[in-house]
Amino acid sequence: MVPPIGAERMAGFRFIDEVTVLLVSRYGRWACGWDYSNHHGGPVETWCCDSHSVGEAEETAQRVVTCLLEWRDWLEDMAERFEQLAPLPGADAEDRSWHLERAVTRLVTAVVDSTHAESSWYGICETTLTWFLTSTGLGPEEARKAVEAAIGGRFKSYMTPAPTLVDTVGENLAIRLTGRGFYRER
Repeated sequence: MVPPIGAERMAGFRFIDEVTVLLVSRYGRWACGWDYSNHHGGPVETWCCDSHSVGEAEETAQRVVTCLLEWRDWLEDMAERFEQLAPLPGADAEDRSWHLERAVTRLVTAVVDSTHAESSWYGICETTLTWFLTSTGLGPEEARKAVEAAIGGRFKSYMTPAPTLVDTVGENLAIRLTGRGFYRER
């Protein structure tokens, strides 16, 4: 499957697509992000891009395995965070608002740490926040719209957001979803 060294750039893209299809057929949809590198806003540090990461067959295969495991570890870490940060079932609006604001702050910080705020890091941040909200029972479309409204294009490539901006995004999301301000209003 590995294209020969010096092959045209499209061969590298085809290789990545073929590997993704193979991994998904074997392990499931979660494998789709195996090559989501820091250089393109993702949390996978082992992969750079096809021109730098695809080489000899043995070396490339090992790199793909390492990336897949790195991606899986990141997904499992996020799932654990989701569980820890989720509002308790039956929480009133104020408690739910507090949990949501806190979750956004911690999840955005975790994404910034794992992506190093590289190019388009905010894409995986939006996805992560949407996944979190859906894990708490919100519908996917409503979650996506809430995240989009809260962030509002304020996160930028190659820029770590200021803590005050992260707090504002968390507050906006919590108020939008609960109609209540956060705990500091008490």
